[in-house]
Amino acid sequence: MTTAAESATSLVQSIDWPAIAPPVIVAAVALAVLVADLFLPEERKPLLGWATIAGLVAALAFLVPLRDGHHSTFCLTTDTTSTGACSYTADHFALIIQVLVLGGALLTALLSLGDTRRLPAGEFWFLLLSSTAGAALLPAARDLATLVVALEVASLPAFALVGIKRGDRRSSEAALKFFLSSVVATAVMLLGVSFVYATTGTLHLTELATRLDEVPGQFDTLAKAGVALTLVGFAFKTAAAPFHFWVPDTYVGAPLPVAAYLSVVGKAVGFSGLILVTVIGFPSYADIWGPALAVVAALTMTVGNVAALRQTATRARSAVRLLAWSSVAQAGYLLVPIASAAYSGDVQIGSTVAYALMYAVVNLGAFAVAALVSRTSPDNRLSDYRGLYATRPLAALAMGFFLLCLAGLPPGVIGLFAKVTVFSAAVDAGLGWLAVVMAVNVVIALYYYLQWTADLFRGPGEPVPAAAPAGTAQALRVTSAAPVSLTAAIALTAAVGIVLSGAPQLVLRFAAVNLF
Repeated sequence: MTTAAESATSLVQSIDWPAIAPPVIVAAVALAVLVADLFLPEERKPLLGWATIAGLVAALAFLVPLRDGHHSTFCLTTDTTSTGACSYTADHFALIIQVLVLGGALLTALLSLGDTRRLPAGEFWFLLLSSTAGAALLPAARDLATLVVALEVASLPAFALVGIKRGDRRSSEAALKFFLSSVVATAVMLLGVSFVYATTGTLHLTELATRLDEVPGQFDTLAKAGVALTLVGFAFKTAAAPFHFWVPDTYVGAPLPVAAYLSVVGKAVGFSGLILVTVIGFPSYADIWGPALAVVAALTMTVGNVAALRQTATRARSAVRLLAWSSVAQAGYLLVPIASAAYSGDVQIGSTVAYALMYAVVNLGAFAVAALVSRTSPDNRLSDYRGLYATRPLAALAMGFFLLCLAGLPPGVIGLFAKVTVFSAAVDAGLGWLAVVMAVNVVIALYYYLQWTADLFRGPGEPVPAAAPAGTAQALRVTSAAPVSLTAAIALTAAVGIVLSGAPQLVLRFAAVNLF
């Protein structure tokens, strides 16, 4: 007979601190930065940026001891090494996404070091780290409650980051649109989670997979509605059509480093959550979410590419707007392997992870070059990049490389191989029609990627209007020195992209293994 003391002891768990160290370190550094901001004089505020970078590097370092992918904690049983229901699991999938999130946040911090002179530094770094902590927690979450909390911890600071430019109407408008649409999506998702819990009595993903098979007939419709509503919430975070409408205005209104952060880390949050709930939690309803995600993938890539084609070179901030629509199209490609997993198993998820890693590197690099150009051309029009090679040859070469990677053309070999991997996932799953749609969209995207790349190496654009002193544009471009941190971000992303193009197996091998 079990005594009361033994029962109480069985409820006490030892926490696997190394497993949860990365998000905990980021959260601790966020609090330290917030407190330090109260006491540092204005001229010492740049130290907060370097403290942020040091914290992110430390969090990345703590991922190394977890590389075996066999750490779990906060489990329902005292046996934390079992395959039972746990709330936090540092498996290979979680570790890879955490590398992507922390690396993306680190590059965002490098982009931001030169821009926080116009922003409240303490608040900016605190919000960036807080959002990153939630984003790093989410891929390791294995119950719906932790997933929702992590998602909101990642999202709420992002709203403030978008609107952090005080007195800027466009920034405030972007933050409001982002906030309102996200709140609606969150409410829908929470309603779906409540339906799922009502029909199964559990929130743990591994238990959901079993109990959804045993839902009584009278609750079947409620369970299906819960699954659908939960997926809608995560689809919003991935910028999947028709939940993509917030992306262009948000990216244009936000500071460029924040737009870069949302395009990579924000997207990683949405996709990792979507993968977890579909592949681990809802495999019983693969016949529902598989076809739905396939249609959404086709719609998303088509809407993103067609909208990107319509961007006018002389329109203010057209470069950022094109990158925003490009990110929507890329979200469509990322959805293809998830939809394919409904037909051929979760081994296809590796294709999404591989593509996400490639996309993160080159898209952050493209935003880094955009941030460089914006220092001399605040309107950041596509026409501002015409003749960039004549004034900033290395930046033009880097931007050309990033665009070719996104297009999937040599020398961006990693982009080509990543697209082939995603295409193969659709074919292997028997989704031939989706593979055809993807092929057509890749061809459409070639037009605007190649047009932008060609503009980089053409002759200089139109001269500065007569009201400006002669030679103003040339002087601005030549004399405006880029911050060391911004140059480092461009160089780092370019170097990683070149290495991956030379050895694509470093990323693509994840497509051949089961990550869970």
